[in-house]
Amino acid sequence: MSNKHILIVEDEPDMQQGIKDNLEFEGYTVDAANDGDEALKKILHGHYDLILLDVMIPKVSGFDVCKQVRHKGIETPIIFLTAKGEEIDKVIGLESGGDDYMTKPFSLRELSARIKAVLRRFPNSKQEEKEALIKIGKLEVNFENYLAQCDGEAVKLTAKEFDILRYLLEHKNGTISRDSILDAIWGYDYQPTARTVDNFILKLRQKIEIDPNHPEILITVHGVGYRFIY
Repeated sequence: MSNKHILIVEDEPDMQQGIKDNLEFEGYTVDAANDGDEALKKILHGHYDLILLDVMIPKVSGFDVCKQVRHKGIETPIIFLTAKGEEIDKVIGLESGGDDYMTKPFSLRELSARIKAVLRRFPNSKQEEKEALIKIGKLEVNFENYLAQCDGEAVKLTAKEFDILRYLLEHKNGTISRDSILDAIWGYDYQPTARTVDNFILKLRQKIEIDPNHPEILITVHGVGYRFIY
């Protein structure tokens, strides 16, 4: 049995129910949305391994749902479902961030095969990505994939910021000297000044602290360095 979680976004009740029944029979966990607004709320706050997204849905079109989801940094694979068969629509769907495209009418057998093919291409589920996120203040960080987000919005961290944050986490709750950070992150061959570390710490505080002017996570230890409270 599959443990994959699929969201169906389809406003035709019979079509939605038919797909849902078939996928549940195959062992998938299935959720459903009837329009673009509902789909966005579920995608932003849920954990899905794949999304079946109809193009012609009320409130927000499938193409726009896909664009907004990708803009938020969510990479859950999307298969578009549509009655349109024109090549330009397929191009628009794929360019908006879709991973596959099926034109109605289609057989449930073909849909099942497409779903399995897409899931093979994206073996890391949304749930696994979520579990890989580490909560640090107001930031959620995935160190393996160098991804960060805050309230579902992608946050830009440089590679050095990721490395420093990882080092601080590895030495949490202890006093960490500036020199140790310099040696660990930049190495012995290239030695920036201690001020460089301070500048990176200031940038990180802006991204993880609720109030950067009164930090509660990245604390300055005067004359020594920092303490990372976690």
